[in-house]
Amino acid sequence: MLDTHVVRVESIPERSDGALVDTIRLSPAGTAGGTGVVLARLGAQVRSFGAVGTDPAGDALLAMLGREGVDVAGLVRKADVQTSASVIPVRPDGERPAWHCIGANGAFTLDDLDRGDDGPLAGCDHLHLGGPEFLGGPVAGELLAWARERGLTTSVDVLAPGDADLLAWIVDALPHTGHLLPNDEQVRGFTGESDLAAGARALVAAGAGCVAVTRGAEGALVVTADEVVEVPAFPLGDGELVDTTGCGDAFSAGYLRGLALGRSRADAARLGCAAAHHVARGLGTDAGEYDLDVVLALAGPASAAASG
Repeated sequence: MLDTHVVRVESIPERSDGALVDTIRLSPAGTAGGTGVVLARLGAQVRSFGAVGTDPAGDALLAMLGREGVDVAGLVRKADVQTSASVIPVRPDGERPAWHCIGANGAFTLDDLDRGDDGPLAGCDHLHLGGPEFLGGPVAGELLAWARERGLTTSVDVLAPGDADLLAWIVDALPHTGHLLPNDEQVRGFTGESDLAAGARALVAAGAGCVAVTRGAEGALVVTADEVVEVPAFPLGDGELVDTTGCGDAFSAGYLRGLALGRSRADAARLGCAAAHHVARGLGTDAGEYDLDVVLALAGPASAAASG
C-alpha cells in the first residue's frame, strides 16, 4: 500500500479551513510492502506479489519499490480498483490514527499468482504473506502449504486489528505458518488472553510453528511450544523518535533476515528490534540511511547456538 504521512496534525480544520503541518511524505508500506523494503535494505533479494491499481498512486508505489531494489514483476495492475492507500496524521504527541482504503489488496486472488515451475516464485526460499485476511484462511493455507511442499519456509503478518472472529477467518493458514508475526494487541484480541505469553502459546497450539510478537517500546516476545524468550527494544535518545509507523514491518524484516543468516530466533528478534529502532527515526520504512551492517552493529553478535 501507499502511505501518506502528515506530520504535526493538531486538529482537523473546520469546514473548508486550512492548516499548516511540518511534513507530508509518501512511502511504500504494509505488512508486505513495508517488510519488503526493509528486507531489501538488509541485503535480501525480494520479489513482491500482489495487486495495485492503474492509477498514479500505483505508478508511484511501483517506482518507490523498484528504487529500493524490490522486484515488482509479480505485481498485477487492476483497472477497476484504486491502489491500496492510507493517510496517517501524526499528532504532536506521536499518536497516529489512520484513514485506509483497501482498494486493490481486496481484489488480489491466487489466480493472479503464477505458481508454475518456471514462474517468478521459482528459486525463492521463503514466502512471507502479509494480510492473509484478504485471501481468507483456506486460500491462504493453500498458498502456504504449496510453498512448504516446495521447501520454502513461511511467515505471516496480519494487517487488521485482532479479534476472535478474524482469527476464525484465518485459522486454516496457521498450520502452514512457520513464523507468525503479530503485535501484542492482535494476540490479545485473537485469543482473549490478557497474558501475552499465554496468548502466543494459544496461537502455537492452533498451528503456528513460532509466534514472534512485537510489544512496542518493550521489544518482542518469541514463543514456541518449548520456550518463551523476551527480547528488549533498543531505546531511542531524546529527540530521536520521529514516527513508529512501519516499525512492526521493520521488525518482521529484521527477524526474517536474521533467520536467513542462521541466527537463533532470539538473535533474529534482536535484529528485528534493531531494524525497528532505525525505522522509528524516520517517516516510513524507506526513510533514513540504514543497511545490514548498520543494523547488525546495533543488534550485536549472534549467540553461539542458532535454531532458525
